[in-house]
Amino acid sequence: MLYSCENDVKTVEDYTKKVIMQEEAINVESYMSQDGIMKAKLTAPLMLRVFADTVYVEFPKKLHVDFYNDSTKIETRLDCMYGKYFENLNKVYLRDSVVVITTKGDTLKSPDLWWDQNTKLFYTDKYAIYHGIGKNIYGGKGLVATQDLTSVIFNDPTGTVEVSENGFPK
Repeated sequence: MLYSCENDVKTVEDYTKKVIMQEEAINVESYMSQDGIMKAKLTAPLMLRVFADTVYVEFPKKLHVDFYNDSTKIETRLDCMYGKYFENLNKVYLRDSVVVITTKGDTLKSPDLWWDQNTKLFYTDKYAIYHGIGKNIYGGKGLVATQDLTSVIFNDPTGTVEVSENGFPK
């Protein structure tokens, strides 16, 4: 006994087609807190939440974040032209004119940068520039830095640092 059926090609494609769902928000203002303490405020003109193989939130037009210290005072500001937050990883990929500035005036610039929400670290394997009081450091092969820029460790650095008479940085 033989059975056979015929399927319409369009119907089969409709059932098997990969579908990506997306939510859109305009003029976003979002707050992040941990244990009831304000940690960051994010503002962006456009936010896309994409439900694909990996759920992510994309900021395709611009992104600004104010990071707060434990006293809820702004300690660091971040600006870039593009950001992508990977929810499962708690990591944010930032690119296009990434600038991180502390309230002390320390500045970190890079074409792209990652921020790890769990460790509160910035890192990249790309070129980066750090300007601080008496310091201008250029890194050709990346860096790891704390969110408040109190510790910045470059891979393959070059630049100038003012030192005191005992030979240690001021």
